[in-house]
Amino acid sequence: MAASASAPPTTRSLKRIVAASLIGTTIEWYDFFLYGSAAALVFNKLFFPESDPLVGTLLSFLTYAVGFAARPLGALVFGHYGDRLGRKKLLVLSLLMMGGATFAIGLLPTHATVGAAAPVLLTVLRLVQGFALGGEWGGAVLLVSEHGSAERRGFWASWPQTGAPAGQLLATGVLSALTALMSDSAFGAWGWRIPFLLSGVLVVIGLWIRLSVDESPVFKAALAQAEQRRSAAGAAEKMPLVAVLRHHWRDVLIAMGARMAENISYYVITAFILVYATTAADLGKQTALNAVLIASAVHFAVIPMWGALSDRVGRRPVYLVGAVGVGLWMFPFFALIDTRSFGSLLLAVTVGLIFHGAMYAPQAAFFSEMFATRMRYSGASIGAQFSSVAAGAPAPLIATALLADFDSSTPIALYVIAAALLTVVAVGCARETRNRDLADIEGAGAEPDATTALPADARTV
Repeated sequence: MAASASAPPTTRSLKRIVAASLIGTTIEWYDFFLYGSAAALVFNKLFFPESDPLVGTLLSFLTYAVGFAARPLGALVFGHYGDRLGRKKLLVLSLLMMGGATFAIGLLPTHATVGAAAPVLLTVLRLVQGFALGGEWGGAVLLVSEHGSAERRGFWASWPQTGAPAGQLLATGVLSALTALMSDSAFGAWGWRIPFLLSGVLVVIGLWIRLSVDESPVFKAALAQAEQRRSAAGAAEKMPLVAVLRHHWRDVLIAMGARMAENISYYVITAFILVYATTAADLGKQTALNAVLIASAVHFAVIPMWGALSDRVGRRPVYLVGAVGVGLWMFPFFALIDTRSFGSLLLAVTVGLIFHGAMYAPQAAFFSEMFATRMRYSGASIGAQFSSVAAGAPAPLIATALLADFDSSTPIALYVIAAALLTVVAVGCARETRNRDLADIEGAGAEPDATTALPADARTV
């Protein structure tokens, strides 16, 4: 195929592509996680001051969950146009939308100034954040996956995944520094706005880097082939969404199941932990932030290692290690936090994120390798983002509600374990995709009988 015959990018150009994806995902996740941390620390007082403290936190996390509700819509819209127009254009748009919404949150009036309009405006901007992030992830990982070779795809594609811990590290680091340097009253009055306003500077840097890279050669070759087929047949190509649901419905379900433990465990470990550590365990806000900060640095470091391992042993084995590990770790996780020791808290969060990394690292290559090129943005995005509505969106909300109802960590641990079991089943049903040539599965969905021309090991399921 043309895509296979095209010259592979040099290591230098591939590193530039990886850097462009990484800086973009870091900024987008910084914006998204910053909201989560602020929801746990200050938004309950600033936007829901008339509620009981724990109820205010629940309402704050509810607006946090709204961002997840918009992610599937973002996946559909960005996936459709990303498969039609290209990955790069949509990635620039997603960065502008996310950065603009985050900057605007930093300028919002609070409940004390405008009353009920404040949480409404906060919710609208959170919807914009979620919409943008729903389109960001698929494009960023595909841009790297489609440039690199199959032999090291797991390693290179895992680097955009490090944008999540890098964004968490940056968001938590800024908040930790501000809470350490400022009094609680000053931080609540105006200091919380600073990290949101910083997003404007970060977006300018991200755009400068992201605009410098080329479109995916696999996509350009697939687009040319689609144009030839359209000219020969005289018929319009099917919408990517229709093609995904027709030819890749099983892959979409597998991707959604695979995301359950990864998504739920992450938000319990990094977002809900700020609530649990400061209320049930009676630890200081600064202590909890510092633990997440250090653990996120370790998380950043281990993700490429897990990605490289998936190139050697396969995507499924590494993913299963993470799912089983995070399930087994949940009871020790809360037991360590209950000791009220910083060292134990740090160990709990760090080990949890190491296991999470075993799922998150191979995910980019794993999902990319499931779908044909002309529906890959849509397929990977839909599989990843639709599951977030049932997984990451309500995770802090459910965990907080369980804590309020039972005053115990046991139901929360069982909640994460149930998600881990679901992920083990989903990944167990998947086929190994390591070493699959992304160009060789181009035919799937191009024509009703296109897959019959492919070798058995190259067909998508």
